[in-house]
Amino acid sequence: MTDDSPLLQIALPALLRHARHTYGAAMRAALEAGGYDDIPGNGLYVIGALALGEAPLSQIIRELRVSKQAAGQLVDALVLRGYLEREVDSNDRRRLTVTLTERGRAAAETQIAAREAIDAELTARLGAEKLLHAREVLATLIDIGHDAEANTS
Repeated sequence: MTDDSPLLQIALPALLRHARHTYGAAMRAALEAGGYDDIPGNGLYVIGALALGEAPLSQIIRELRVSKQAAGQLVDALVLRGYLEREVDSNDRRRLTVTLTERGRAAAETQIAAREAIDAELTARLGAEKLLHAREVLATLIDIGHDAEANTS
């Protein structure tokens, strides 16, 4: 891409939306090819986050910014389709834990491979340093959002 590309004139939120679509489309295509074509829209996020072990399900759902009812329906759909398993928490019987099933882990691996392919292409086109800078910009944007949320609470 050259410095005079018309894409560089587009507002950052629109660029983010389209960039996210690039990842989503690659993941959806890979999942469909692997026989995982029944994952609901936000299910990609839940499966991917659980596979990385970054956060408990409650935090993942909070980050999706959906109602408790929508979150429950999403988890129900993922359990019903064999991607997640619900169990009573051994430390607190009032709580449920949700983990990936074998099918869920396989779907997550497919999703990760698709993401890594896009990342590799980005690195090939931009170089590792520019990609790191892009990550820094996006991480700072996330921090700005977290700061704004903390100030309104």
